[in-house]
Amino acid sequence: MNTTDGDVAAVPARGQPRNAAAADKLAEYDRRARIPIILSAVLPLIIVPEQGNWVAVVVGVASWIVFVVDFFVHQRLLVDYLGTRLGKFDLAIVLLTAPWFLVSGAHGAGFVVVLRLARLGRLLIATKGVRRLFARLGRVALVAGAVLFVGAAMAYYAERPTNPEFATFGDALWWAIVTLTTVGYGDIVPITTAGRIDGTAIMLMGVALLGLLAGSLASFFGLQPQQTNNGDTTANDAVLAELAHLRAEVKELTGLREQLAVLTRHLTTKPEAPPGAEPD
Repeated sequence: MNTTDGDVAAVPARGQPRNAAAADKLAEYDRRARIPIILSAVLPLIIVPEQGNWVAVVVGVASWIVFVVDFFVHQRLLVDYLGTRLGKFDLAIVLLTAPWFLVSGAHGAGFVVVLRLARLGRLLIATKGVRRLFARLGRVALVAGAVLFVGAAMAYYAERPTNPEFATFGDALWWAIVTLTTVGYGDIVPITTAGRIDGTAIMLMGVALLGLLAGSLASFFGLQPQQTNNGDTTANDAVLAELAHLRAEVKELTGLREQLAVLTRHLTTKPEAPPGAEPD
């Protein structure tokens, strides 16, 4: 059977959604599975599954099931997912991090923990939302770190000669962290003018950084309107639909105007007189 160029172009590439419906289902799944996948990647690193600890066993088995479901969902909705590098990596993680600890004598906790670190790698590679979140948090962390160290250094050199609470740079750094996060324990307080100005600057930067962090988390958890690739919100879809409706109405009115013009010409044109008839 011969295929045209359009037919070839319509075939999804390997690792791409099978069709538009599959793409929509995958997007919805990624949005709903975001939190379970993150927890399944992080919790087993904190609570190492082992025999005799039923909480750790439940965490280990449940986290593995989440990754198994995630693999099969991608295998079902994507074209030849297992044939891609990510699909093979995903399958390897599922097999290697299976609950082997339930088998008597199969421990190797250190090796299993290293394998579970691969789940974090898979999380960063495969999940666009997590990548964007970590990219934003990375920038926030750089700015916050610069503010902390610069602010702590300024406060240390300003307060140390007269304020015993800033005895070491560690004390100044602790004060900067408490001030930046707006916790304000009050165990260390600047008394010099320069120290108070420095503290005010750190407070203002803390409010801005916490606002940026809250916005990033709200966007990640789906608490803000979803954005398209061009950065437009879904409200633009309604505007485009309204414009299309207006274009259709304008086209219809244009057709009615042309029909009216033809009818007007027909009514205003005098019929030709028959031969031999006297003119009016």
